[in-house]
Amino acid sequence: MAFVLARIRYRRGKSAPQQAESLSTVTRERISYYELLQTTDDLSESNLIGFGSFGSVYKVVLRSGTAIAVKVFNPQLDAAFKSFDTECKVLSSLRHRNLVKVITSCSNLDFKALVLDYMPNGSLELYLYSHNYFLDIKQRLGIMIDVACALEYLHHGCSLPVIHCDVKPSNILLDEDMVAHLSDFGISKLLGEDQGDLYTKTLATFGYIAPEYGLEGLVSIKCDVYSYGVMLLETFTRRKPNEFDGDLSLKQWVSYSLPDAVMEVVDANLLTSTGNCLNKELDGVASILKVALDCCNESPTRRNNMKDVVGILQKIKIQLLAC
Repeated sequence: MAFVLARIRYRRGKSAPQQAESLSTVTRERISYYELLQTTDDLSESNLIGFGSFGSVYKVVLRSGTAIAVKVFNPQLDAAFKSFDTECKVLSSLRHRNLVKVITSCSNLDFKALVLDYMPNGSLELYLYSHNYFLDIKQRLGIMIDVACALEYLHHGCSLPVIHCDVKPSNILLDEDMVAHLSDFGISKLLGEDQGDLYTKTLATFGYIAPEYGLEGLVSIKCDVYSYGVMLLETFTRRKPNEFDGDLSLKQWVSYSLPDAVMEVVDANLLTSTGNCLNKELDGVASILKVALDCCNESPTRRNNMKDVVGILQKIKIQLLAC
């Protein structure tokens, strides 16, 4: 019997060498509740790197020297623990280079946390609005293509479509190579077979919510497309969607200026070139903003799908690389 068991283990080991090699040192290392508390000084603010509606995110350096991020959910909020369950359910089956990877979870009656890959360059929001950081046109477009690829996978590459429901710059995290990763699936929704939309009472972030989502609670993959369009406008204008007064919106402000007055709405810090190259960049930005406005159409059926968005933006990227 011992010989048979040894033979079976040997065969399993030979049959999946790539799987064994792909496991990171973090996944092989057990991470206990007490180690998380110890390495964060009992969740000290000195280790805090972010926070949201349902909890806080801490940087943790394990005994091996590996840096990870730990998202700790607020035990005082029932919605927070529900959010934890949702993220575990959704992310357990997702695999894509532009999604934040969940390494493991840590859970007991009073404590729930997700252990995530650490993103050393913070969020897109940080780079857009901090005076210490800057992204040029090509970098911003690359990040938005990354996010579009993530959404294309969620909407069209999964066995059941996933609606993120909260696409915004603070949920776009950047790794050491400035590759973007979509994060925070706490209010995401899974569509069932032959289900195009569903109703929910959960509200996302003001300014990024599609009209049918905010007014009727009706969500579909087209809601993510709308939010993405708003974020695409924000990324190239450096104007937040909730900073406009009265009935004016970011979408309207940009649409009034296209196609002839792109320079009046684009982030002035982006326009550093001269001559023919400047004209190419302005044409490129105008095309990007046109894609964004199509994504933000009031009618869900008239919005782009993310497959088309990825293709269009990649073509624009090739044109801009010629500058």
